[in-house]
Amino acid sequence: MRSGNMSLRIVVALLWLIIVRVTVADDLDRQLELQLAKSGDNKGAMEQALAKVPATQKAGMQFLVAWLPTQDLQQLTAERLLENVALATEVRSLAPWQQQIPDNIFHNFVLPHACMDEPRDPWRADFYHRFWPWVKDCKTTTEAAQVLNRRVFAELKVKYSTGRRRANQSPAESIEQGLASCSGLSVILVDACRSVGVPARIAGIPKWANKDGNHTWVEIWDQGWHFTGAAEYDPQGLDHAWFTSDAALADPESKLSSIYAVRYEPSGINFPLPWNPSDDSIHAVNVTERYVNKRVDLPEGFARVLFSARNESGKRVALQVQLSEGTNASSPVNVPKNSLGKTRDETRDTNDFLEAVLKKGQTYQIEATDTEGTKIAWEFQTTAEVQQMIEWKWKSSAAALIDKQ
Repeated sequence: MRSGNMSLRIVVALLWLIIVRVTVADDLDRQLELQLAKSGDNKGAMEQALAKVPATQKAGMQFLVAWLPTQDLQQLTAERLLENVALATEVRSLAPWQQQIPDNIFHNFVLPHACMDEPRDPWRADFYHRFWPWVKDCKTTTEAAQVLNRRVFAELKVKYSTGRRRANQSPAESIEQGLASCSGLSVILVDACRSVGVPARIAGIPKWANKDGNHTWVEIWDQGWHFTGAAEYDPQGLDHAWFTSDAALADPESKLSSIYAVRYEPSGINFPLPWNPSDDSIHAVNVTERYVNKRVDLPEGFARVLFSARNESGKRVALQVQLSEGTNASSPVNVPKNSLGKTRDETRDTNDFLEAVLKKGQTYQIEATDTEGTKIAWEFQTTAEVQQMIEWKWKSSAAALIDKQ
């Protein structure tokens, strides 16, 4: 009797699995029909891509076309799609970490031809040939991503700058200018990772909860998602960045101050684009909680103090900063006495500041030195605010401060 019941359960389970697979296949077929209807005069190219793809790459091609943005449905050629799928599938078979990448992760975060709404470049082949030799002996996606973040931007001669033409540049546009925003840098790093089989995606916040501005960075899959700043390699590894404490203050109840990560297939949430707020075509997931869980509360009576220096033209300048006790002052917390670091110049993200945790209502002496050895010292007092900015204007030629606050 038990044997009969067991056999019946197995049969029912197999029938259920068959029904689920048929339903999923039917849903995919319907979605592809809808996409072909939206492709307009480019319908032939989409049909050709679906028809010519090898059997081993069919699932990837169907997934890609099923969720292509409308502009891509109407513009991309069959050749571009076939090359993209072929290269992504090939590198998946070569990567030492291939067994650690589930199909849904591969489809959403390696296979896609673009990150957001940037112009569509045929970047995959070029990046693969440039960067695969660097990572082919890496054992994990983390190791490979670290190698790429450390070397790619010097290789491509691209650096951060607010002087770039626009925020959402393609890799080719950023390479041509040698300049990119945090979003443009992130697009390069994500594409470089995907070109060698490392799952990667764009993440960002439309507006910081604790200050003005937005930011975009990169997440890497390694048995879970980990963050890193593009062109901001940290030898400590992933999940270390200047924005960690800012991201920990994100507000999951606020649409503007939540943190989102891009996903290729629909999710019911869109990734907010600061340069095009009306565009809701980029799918995303809300990942705020993962960042908020990293929050480290300040000690009672202490504040987060940010430091910034600008020259007479309003440009940020890098000055070596030392702190010491002023009149009736306490030493900084978690900062070696007399050694704070450098203020950020224009090569660093606009929202990246030198910072320290200092006691509220205390006096400190700050000493700033530029690259020519010009040195100025003065005292400042922290306020009762939990986050404070110490900013000053610097006139090196006169060896004097223009203004401080």
